[in-house]
Amino acid sequence: NHLGLVLLVLHYFVEFLFHISRLFYFSDEKYQKGFSLWAVLFVLGRLLTLILSVLTVGFGLARAENQKLDFSTGNFNVLAVRIAVLASICITQAFMMWKFINFQLRRWREHSAFQAPPVKRKPAVTKGRSSRKGTENGVNGTVTSNGADSPRNRKEKSS
Repeated sequence: NHLGLVLLVLHYFVEFLFHISRLFYFSDEKYQKGFSLWAVLFVLGRLLTLILSVLTVGFGLARAENQKLDFSTGNFNVLAVRIAVLASICITQAFMMWKFINFQLRRWREHSAFQAPPVKRKPAVTKGRSSRKGTENGVNGTVTSNGADSPRNRKEKSS
């Protein structure tokens, strides 16, 4: 009973923090830090649940003196029941973490797609004659010995 009570308090504390974070977010959308705290505490809560369960059910109940199945006294401390309880706890925690990770990945993808910069288009190449009339370093058809008098070529922007 004590283990169940501790695990319920742990789980519902994390859920309480999530709902408080949602209330602050609904009041003003600038309050996003509560969700980050909730995400960290959610993962820590799942890990703490697994640790406490293994320590209590796996190691604590294994040392008990009476390990016989007895329905009349309510003693279910046998290896098969302990393994079933630990397996159900581990499966439940794994399912909750799977849902959490999928939710966070979907949220991250939506946020990155929303924040992605627009795709830059390449300048269109125009066909036809250029305005330079075939000179390499001259201005208006005059050729100079060095390229100092000619206008500088534009550099293309790199992305």
